[in-house]
Amino acid sequence: MSDEGDDEGEAARGLRKIIHVDMDAFYASVEQRDRPELNGRPVAVGGGSDRGVVAAASYEARRFGVRSAMASVKAKRLCPELVFVKPRFETYREVSRQIRAIFLSFTPHVEPLSLDEAYLDVTDDIKGIGSATRIAEIIRARIKADTGLTASAGVSYNKFLAKLASDQNKPDGLCIVRPGEGAQFVAGLPVRRFHGVGPKGAEKMARLGIETGADLAAKDIAFLRANFGSMADYLYRAARGIDLRRVSANRTRKSLGAERTFDRDLSSGAVLREALGNIIDIVWERIEQAGAKGRTVTLKLKHVDFTQHTRAKSLPRAVAGKAEFAGLGHALLDEVLPLPQPVRLMGITLSGLEGERQEVAAPDDPQLSLL
Repeated sequence: MSDEGDDEGEAARGLRKIIHVDMDAFYASVEQRDRPELNGRPVAVGGGSDRGVVAAASYEARRFGVRSAMASVKAKRLCPELVFVKPRFETYREVSRQIRAIFLSFTPHVEPLSLDEAYLDVTDDIKGIGSATRIAEIIRARIKADTGLTASAGVSYNKFLAKLASDQNKPDGLCIVRPGEGAQFVAGLPVRRFHGVGPKGAEKMARLGIETGADLAAKDIAFLRANFGSMADYLYRAARGIDLRRVSANRTRKSLGAERTFDRDLSSGAVLREALGNIIDIVWERIEQAGAKGRTVTLKLKHVDFTQHTRAKSLPRAVAGKAEFAGLGHALLDEVLPLPQPVRLMGITLSGLEGERQEVAAPDDPQLSLL
C-alpha cells in the first residue's frame, strides 16, 4: 500500500491499513498437499454422486469451468478426468487455526470471514515493519512455510478495496491499491466483482447500461435508489471506492447460516435433501468454529419467480448437536414438499445465539459460493 517513507503521513491523515488474505482454492489445495498423487490434477471437494455438489475446485478443475456450488453431474461433464474427494472439515479447521495464529502474531485486529480468509488491520504496525505491503508479503511467506499452501492478499486503505485486490492476481498473488487510487481501481472492474452483486443483479445492471465500476459511478443516487432500493447507498459508495467499516475482531452476530443459489432450478425432493445436507455441513462447521449455541433453525427457499418462503422451528433450549440441527432442517423441508414450483436458492440458519466467541463466517464465502 505504501513505501516505508509514506506510513507516518498516511497515519496522520487517518487512513487505515487493511490487508485481506484469501487462501487459494483452500479445501482442494489442502487435499493436493496431503495427497501428492493429486498434484496437477483437476480436483473437486464434495460429493461425486449424481446428486452431489462441488464444495470447492482446484485451479486445474477451474480451467474446465468447474466451480463451487456446481452440480457434480455438470462438473463431470465439463471435466471427465475430475477427481472427487470427500471433504475433511476437521483438517481444514486445523490448518485454518495455524493460519489464524500467523495473523495474530502481526495484529490483534483480525476479522475472519471463513476458514480461509480474513481482514487484518495493521495500522498500528506492532512489529515496526514499516509497510503494510511488506507485512502482507511476510504473512504470505509464513503461510507457505508453515502450511505448504499459497495465499493471495490485497492491501489497501479500506475493507472493500482490500478484498477486491486480493482477488486481482490470484493465485499466489499480491495487489496494492494505494490512497487516491481506489476510484480508478474500481472503475475498471466488472460490477459482478462487487460483493452483493450476484448473477441476476449483474444482468439487471447490464440492462440498465451498467457493466463496470465506471458505469456505476456515472449514475446518481436517485437513479440507484429507484432501481436498487436499499442497496443503492452501498453501490454509490462502492463505485467510488468508499468503505467506512472497521475491521472487527469480536463482532456479535444474531445468526449463523449459509445459502446457495443453484446452477439449475431444483424441484425433486431427493435432490433438495441432498443439497440441504451439503449446506448443513457448511453451516455446522461455522457454528462449531464460533462456539455458538442457538435455539431456532430457519429454512429459506427462493422459488424461480423470486418469491421467498421461510419456515422455522424453535426449541426451549439450545440445539444439542449437528444431528439435531440436521434433523430439524430436514423436517422443515419435508413440511413443504412437494413444492408448488422449483427452487433456485436454499438456505438454513441457526439463530437465537448465545455464547459465540467471534464472527467467523460471512455470506460471501468464496470457497462455497453460497449466494
